Formats: sequence, C-alpha cells, structure tokens
Amino acid sequence: MTRLPALLFVLAVLTACSAPAPHPDPRPGERWRPAQGTTWQWQLDGRLDFGVDVPVYDIDGFENDAATVRRLHDAGRKVICYLNAGAWESFRPDHRDFPAAVLGRPNGWPGERWLDIRRVDVLRPLMAKRFDLCRAKGFDAVEPDLMDGYLNDTGFPLTARHQLTYNRMLAELGHERGMSVGLKNDLPQIPQLVGDFDFAVNEECFQYDECAALKPFADAGKAVLHVEYAVPPAEFCPRARALGFSSMAKRLDLGAWRRPC
Repeated sequence: MTRLPALLFVLAVLTACSAPAPHPDPRPGERWRPAQGTTWQWQLDGRLDFGVDVPVYDIDGFENDAATVRRLHDAGRKVICYLNAGAWESFRPDHRDFPAAVLGRPNGWPGERWLDIRRVDVLRPLMAKRFDLCRAKGFDAVEPDLMDGYLNDTGFPLTARHQLTYNRMLAELGHERGMSVGLKNDLPQIPQLVGDFDFAVNEECFQYDECAALKPFADAGKAVLHVEYAVPPAEFCPRARALGFSSMAKRLDLGAWRRPC
C-alpha cells in the first residue's frame, strides 16, 4: 500500500468513527399505529390516572418520565407523546433554546407564542431534540400540537406551503425514530398529508361541522382520535361511531375525566 492510499484509508476510518450515528429508519410496517376505532385516554393535566381501561394513552412528553411510560407499557398500553410543535412555551425546560426571531404573537394560551415555521433551519434541530426525548422515554408515537399556524394570526406571513413543509418535516422526524406521528387538526391540508401521517387527532369537528374533512384518514383505514368539549355525547357519538372515529367527550383542561362513546 502506498503512502497516499494509506492516508486516505486512515482519514476515511476517522470520519466514519466521528460521524453521528443515523437514526433508524424502520419499514412502515414496523411502526405501531393506533387501530381505527380504538378507545383512548387523552390526559395533559393533573395527576395521571393509570386506571382507565383503554389500549392507548396520549400524555405530555415533558411532564411524564420513562417510568410512567414503562408502567403503561407493562399494563399493555401504547403511549403517545404530546408535544407542542407550533408554539413556543415559556414553561418548558428548553424555552431558552428558541431564538427571539422565531417567536411570534401570543396564541391565547398563557406563556405561549406562535413559531415562525418558515425557519425550518432553526426549528428542525429543536424539534428533533423533543422527538428524541419522546423516543428516549419509550413512547410509541407523537402528537405534535398546533400544526395549523398558517390559519392563525401568528405575526408571520405563513402560507399553506410553509405549513405543508413543516408538517411533513415533523412526520419525518418521528418516522426516523421509529415512532408513528399524528396530524393534529389542519383539516384543509388532510388530502395532501394523509399519506405522510399515521393517524389524526382532532378537537371539536362536530362542534364546527368539519368531520367530513377527516374522511381521508378513515378511508385509508387510519385512526381518527377525536374529542368534543361542548357537544353532548348523545348527539355526536352515533355519528362518530358510523365514521369509525375514536371519540369521547372531554373537558377543556384535558384532565382525567372522560366520557367515551
């Protein structure tokens, strides 16, 4: 071996050793997905109630530790990691990592401001860390919230195209880490995004007469995890069952209380 090829060989070995290990990119069939019509619990506030007899829990990714996820797994449940992907939250441990330039107007929830989702260069690594947190704690799936900033007064000139790019980036982050990802609301873009996401999460489609927009998920055999806050279950449950939705009544604080269909 001559000196130059030997040097190139050493450099190649050093580069391979120093390069970060890629995230696994499992085949789609290897990711868990909630089954269409499955019952679920969505609790983001208060002491977690482990006693709800459902196969799927959706809980806050920051507020719950790996032991909590493991306990749910030991009880035979799958667990979805709730994350806010569309707004900055002053109360999260990573809030200082977000530069001021990407923080927009308040979104109506205390301590939250819309994010400039055009800045994928800034937000992708920040969201990747959040998805890594979900994976490290053992979650099976991710529910990124506020995926429809372009429909709101964020302080930025966001377009539907910006939202499509950002939402697909979030789906990719989850899939790279072996987790399924749900599309939260963003009803107008469901036809373009149903192929990118594994299930849907929706609030109040019956309240606002929007449930037909979720039909592409149902037609694709994918779960629609759905809640209503104001409409009585007697009014929406028969229609929700007919659509194949996983529906329940919840209170707006998303505590332990639930009334399933």
